[in-house]
Amino acid sequence: MVALAIPVVLSELGWMAQGVVDTIMVGKLGPAAIGAVALGNAVFYTPSLFGYGILLGLDTLVAQAYGRKDYDGCHRWLAQGVYLALALTPAIMAVLALASYGYARAGIGAEVAIPAGSYLRILNWSTLPLLIYGASRRYLQGVGQVRVVTVTFIGANLLNWLGNWVLIYGKWGAPRMGVDGSALSTVVARIFMALALLGFAWRYERSRGHPLFRHWAAPSAAMLKQLSRLGAPAAGQILLEVGAWNLATLAAGWLTPVALATHQIALNYAAITYMVPLGVGAAAAVSVGHAVGAGNLARARRAGWLAQGLGSGFMLLAALVFLAAPRPLIELYTTDPQVMAVGPALLGLAAAFQIFDGIQTVCTGALRGLGETRAPMLANLVGYWALGLPLGFVLCFVLKRGIYGLWIGLTLALVVIATTLLLRWNRDSQRLAGQAHN
Repeated sequence: MVALAIPVVLSELGWMAQGVVDTIMVGKLGPAAIGAVALGNAVFYTPSLFGYGILLGLDTLVAQAYGRKDYDGCHRWLAQGVYLALALTPAIMAVLALASYGYARAGIGAEVAIPAGSYLRILNWSTLPLLIYGASRRYLQGVGQVRVVTVTFIGANLLNWLGNWVLIYGKWGAPRMGVDGSALSTVVARIFMALALLGFAWRYERSRGHPLFRHWAAPSAAMLKQLSRLGAPAAGQILLEVGAWNLATLAAGWLTPVALATHQIALNYAAITYMVPLGVGAAAAVSVGHAVGAGNLARARRAGWLAQGLGSGFMLLAALVFLAAPRPLIELYTTDPQVMAVGPALLGLAAAFQIFDGIQTVCTGALRGLGETRAPMLANLVGYWALGLPLGFVLCFVLKRGIYGLWIGLTLALVVIATTLLLRWNRDSQRLAGQAHN
């Protein structure tokens, strides 16, 4: 499990690092620039990650096919994933293009709304590369080729860092583009990611005597339907989860630029730690899927619990770091005295939900390995949208607790979601293991 999880965790951290690098690199431009990047990414990720989430069905289908030793089936599922990415892209890009003009109408001040809209319009061009990357990555993880994903992210982040430095501040004769330069750099990095992972998939298929493009599968309505049916609830879960945090980011924008910048910094740290259990959860999906495909259901249950221990243990350590050193963490982004006054307490709230965030994330991956994607979606619907967000908005705007009120509501949501999914995983995996024993 560790051998499988570590490269996947590093890949998730590499994914998160793109947004962190963008935020850090624009930090010298001031709180308004940080807020613009935050809102641009918040709106971009809601519809684009819905498309990415549908492709998560490949975790189950590729991993279980690999467990059955149906290697050609793995290849066919990759092809269907690419077709689905191509089909989803136009609608997602149209939604994002319209949304880029809506910040001012949503009540965001002009100093943030104008650069946020421009940032989003440029970032929109990374939609197709992001989805192609998603399909290729799920395939490579499903067949156990996880290290190449890490290598790709190292290259992409170096490219993104260099592009940010050149384009934001006008180095090497390039125009000084500000936050627009950060968006353009991210687009280039994601094109690199998509091409690199397709290249690694081609190399893997060639090594087993089945050249990728020579035997590329035609579209299959039945396979596309199966992938969509399995992936749609996973996409819904991502949309509900990411949408909840993005709505909180929008709400922070209704407060002040300082509140928004502080929210984004604390959220970046929470998102960085989240990437570790997310990677462990992806490893759990692959490991559980392999075991289910091989018919070893008792091993599937053991794999899920082992992943749970790894993810929760890390999040406990992360919580301790947030509590012990909040000010140095915030100073990596900015030393603005107003941000420093608000930030430490917000990181304290992030510490409070770390373990729960880890539990719900790993459970989501383990359940996906079993082919269960609806339970996480329903848990997120109730936890965030029926409980956490309403409470957060009341605390923030009615009881005047500000940004802290929003985060208290989101913390409650994670407690509810984690408890629900842990009970569901225990029940489903125990039933399967019992069937294997009988």
